[in-house]
Amino acid sequence: MAHDHQRNWKPATSLVHGGTLRSDHGETSEAIFLTQGYVYETAEAAEARFKGENPGFIYSRYANPTVDMFEKRMCALEGAEDARATSSGMAAVTSAILCGLRAGDHIVAARALFGSCRWVVETLAPRYGIEATLVDGTDIANWEKAVRPNTKLFFLESPTNPTLEVVDIAAVAALANSIGARLVVDNVFATPLQQKPLQLGAHVVVYSATKHIDGQGRCLGGVILSDKKWIDENLHDYFRHTGPSLSPFNAWTLLKGLETLPIRVRQQTESAGKIADFLAERPEVARVIYPGRADHPQADVVAKQMTGGSTLICIDLKGGKQAAFAFSNALEIILISNNLGDSKSLITHPATTTHKNLTDEARAELGIGPGTVRLSVGLEDAGDLIEDIERALKAAA
Repeated sequence: MAHDHQRNWKPATSLVHGGTLRSDHGETSEAIFLTQGYVYETAEAAEARFKGENPGFIYSRYANPTVDMFEKRMCALEGAEDARATSSGMAAVTSAILCGLRAGDHIVAARALFGSCRWVVETLAPRYGIEATLVDGTDIANWEKAVRPNTKLFFLESPTNPTLEVVDIAAVAALANSIGARLVVDNVFATPLQQKPLQLGAHVVVYSATKHIDGQGRCLGGVILSDKKWIDENLHDYFRHTGPSLSPFNAWTLLKGLETLPIRVRQQTESAGKIADFLAERPEVARVIYPGRADHPQADVVAKQMTGGSTLICIDLKGGKQAAFAFSNALEIILISNNLGDSKSLITHPATTTHKNLTDEARAELGIGPGTVRLSVGLEDAGDLIEDIERALKAAA
């Protein structure tokens, strides 16, 4: 099904047709190959397959036809040479960070990270002799100061979770190149449609496909994208032997999610922009952070590296935790959940959920206060969501 003109396809087309592998039955919707292993015609054919002389599948922990379709479709979207799909976003992050490092190496990471990502960098890696330094990622000078002779990896997410800080990916990538380090970017909050880290110079991109890629609250998944050489030399064996593989059923669900990703993200971003503007005028709100508004702290970087806003809004409510809880409890359409990127609008209180394991000082450094809530905007009517928010704000006040 590979055509030469595929490289000229726009994302919406690639996300419907990219990487499709049809069986002899000619099915319209991609087949789910729910199989662990594969049968060989002869012992000689098995030997050739294992030697790599005869292309094909060996075992679904390494590769599977449905998972392969998902990986190829993600490569087409991201503009990457190769990819490996994983069982969750955190499996993607952990594999991407650890697969190329060894004891004695050093990581520099932006301190504004999802709680589990921060645990991998700050707690897990040092157990294996890999040092880590966390910096305020919004200033390139902080990255430069943190570099040591043994720095091998930079890691960041942008926009960040939950305060939507934006890091200058091109600047960090240039620094990484100057010292021979790799830059890994978690691109979940921007989605592959609104930010292209590889085009900005990043070396590896990771996603929790659980978020916008599935986008409908159904399954877990992750994906790591990079150049083929890095995947072959670093990730391939790590992935093959540690087994963070994606289930074929989940890969199929994610393939279906990719078909509608552009229209979902476009609608969610448009609604989020309207809601952010509404919130900015409300007296109950101390601060609204939204990439795409002129008052975003890194508005210049947003304009330079993102083609759209975000589906997420960070809101600081006056009145602290009490106000945040009262507001969340008063919402009728918007659901309380720690997921994001869903077709349903979701609200979460980071200080007591996703970032609860951080110290008060660490949360304060990240701008996560007791009144901070993160809103993931779904596919509901924007007017209905604004009415729901307005009513809940009044109830909380």
